[in-house]
Amino acid sequence: MPQHQAQYLQEMGIQRYELIHPERLQGYQVPGLELPESCKVLLVSPEYPQKDITLLFERVLKSIHLSLDEARHIYPEQLSQLTEHQLKWVWFAGCEALAVANANMLTSLKLSQIDGNNEQRRALWQQICSYQ
Repeated sequence: MPQHQAQYLQEMGIQRYELIHPERLQGYQVPGLELPESCKVLLVSPEYPQKDITLLFERVLKSIHLSLDEARHIYPEQLSQLTEHQLKWVWFAGCEALAVANANMLTSLKLSQIDGNNEQRRALWQQICSYQ
């Protein structure tokens, strides 16, 4: 971006902006989403896990012998950008599940809807056990 355009944005108090539909720009190519090699589980969800929800997420990870360091979150619309990966698990929480090659798939409600809901937690646990 030319310096004068960046200066205008700064004067308007805009630090960052994101195009809602970049694919509509002529010649635009969506950049690939590269995950670190250490990433073994991918949470695909419209909500980012925070506070108490992170504890639930961490407990589920422990049940499949993984840690928070081996997990990443993306929003559902970012899934199409995923490049080659080393994933063992893909967890679709609160969104449509799509097949991801070479990974076990979990589906559930949003994490905030699972927390404290024994029936939903049990259903998630049964999915995990079906792969072991």
